[in-house]
Amino acid sequence: MWKKIVLGVVIVVLGGLGLAWLNREAVVLFIAAHTGKQAVAEHRQIDWQQGPLEETTSPLTRAPNVIFILADDLGYNDISTFGGGVADGAIQTPNIDRLAREGVIFTNAYSGTASCAPSRAMLMTGRYPTRTGFEFTPTPNGMGRVISLVSGSHESVIPPIEWSEAAAATSPPFEEQGLPGSEVTLAEVLGDAGYHTVHIGKWHLGRGPEFGPNAQGFDESLLMASGLYLPEDDPGVVNARLDFDPVDKFLWAKMQYAVSYNESDWFEPGGYLTDYWTQEAQSVIRANRDRPFFLYLAHWGVHTPLQATREDYEAVGDIQPHRLRVYAAMIRALDRSVGNILDTLDEEGLAENTIVIFSSDNGGPGYIGLPDINEPYRGWKLTLFEGGIRVPLFMRWPARIDAGQEVSAPAAHIDLLPTLASACGAPLPEGVEIDGRDLLGVATGEAEPGTDKPIFWQSAYYQSVRRGDWKLQISQRPDKVWLYDLSGDPTEQINIASERPDIVAELTALLDAHQQGARESLYPFTLEGPVAVDQTLAEDLQPGAEVIYWPN
Repeated sequence: MWKKIVLGVVIVVLGGLGLAWLNREAVVLFIAAHTGKQAVAEHRQIDWQQGPLEETTSPLTRAPNVIFILADDLGYNDISTFGGGVADGAIQTPNIDRLAREGVIFTNAYSGTASCAPSRAMLMTGRYPTRTGFEFTPTPNGMGRVISLVSGSHESVIPPIEWSEAAAATSPPFEEQGLPGSEVTLAEVLGDAGYHTVHIGKWHLGRGPEFGPNAQGFDESLLMASGLYLPEDDPGVVNARLDFDPVDKFLWAKMQYAVSYNESDWFEPGGYLTDYWTQEAQSVIRANRDRPFFLYLAHWGVHTPLQATREDYEAVGDIQPHRLRVYAAMIRALDRSVGNILDTLDEEGLAENTIVIFSSDNGGPGYIGLPDINEPYRGWKLTLFEGGIRVPLFMRWPARIDAGQEVSAPAAHIDLLPTLASACGAPLPEGVEIDGRDLLGVATGEAEPGTDKPIFWQSAYYQSVRRGDWKLQISQRPDKVWLYDLSGDPTEQINIASERPDIVAELTALLDAHQQGARESLYPFTLEGPVAVDQTLAEDLQPGAEVIYWPN
């Protein structure tokens, strides 16, 4: 009798384990969704610090205000400035186009790297990871394990993402994977020059007393505490899940609808995140109209999870597939944000002497399954091909920069700190090596651009350098070298590494010199993700397709 009972229990247990194994993705995501979430309070009003109640000086005679608007994962072809636009140009971006038209366009502009957090560190410090050690994007606790377990389950997916438990064990918690407090940020540079400094939106450079926005020079910070634009079941939201993307699955399982003000507890935002950030940014502009301010508006749009307001979704029309329509609606909201910021500056009489910059942290990702977002360039976020690192970079300052200017010399995010410090009359930090260069004279037409200073990118063993029109990429996985002459091949179609070993040697020497004396990375990479250079994650991997690995 007892033997039969024991045997029955064993059968039930083994059967349950078998079912759990067959449905392991659902089990993993269920556990992720029901662990580690924080309490979120009801929405509350932000009482932004107020500047002088009466105008003490004319906006034209004091130091310029600075507003830096940063999009997240925006594709080069997502805006209509360069003749493109989402859905073959069906969705235009008139407000972003206006900003570009009324200032200077850097037509060869680059992000710090092909992933978000290191790019943000470079634009905040003007320094490469070889100096700061901030080389890899911090990932939330448990993310690496989860996405490695669920990757590979879609039949068209490329090889699974690899996660190193040993490396993860040596990494600090997510909140402490931050830019060291010893680094001097743009907010600190401008704050020391008398600016009121405000951060709104994404930060991704750590949290707490050493790493958070307040610790890094911002007087006020309205932080994106998690990553939903609206609650998933909100009647005003339209969602688009990406069943082929393991990162998207993790985000839907773990993200919450939450913000935090100056390290407060979490509370609900006051609407769709892109619109909410913008409304609060407008309040900051009004509160500080009579003193110099620096506003860093770091949008989450158009990063996944793909969520749009129903109003924007209806406004863009019948675009297929569904995820493209949601994405187009998100672009519409981002463009509206830029327009509302510009309109508020006009209303407050601040437009003439306010520097407004627009850029993206990196190129658009292939894992959202939209093939045209980086046209005409190859590659995606998480590759060092042009599609991963080419970004819009526009700067408007009517008091100093004539409308309709274009600069074709290469420019990069590391140039923003020295450029803005120069524009604002703020001294650079003493004893700190700044890798970027001051582009103000180039932007105003008062100086000729230099073209020979190299620009570097890296993520562990995958590295790249551009000097003049030559661009080299090297990797250990695959063990390969790519060399392109961007003057005749801007879209990197013809690898001429074997034909020009002399140029390969010169640029390799630059990469080697760049790594000499480099600071060790603050924490190791824990993930190695395969990326098909010429296909999205939604497509079947074609035989012979070029695949690189991105260590993070």
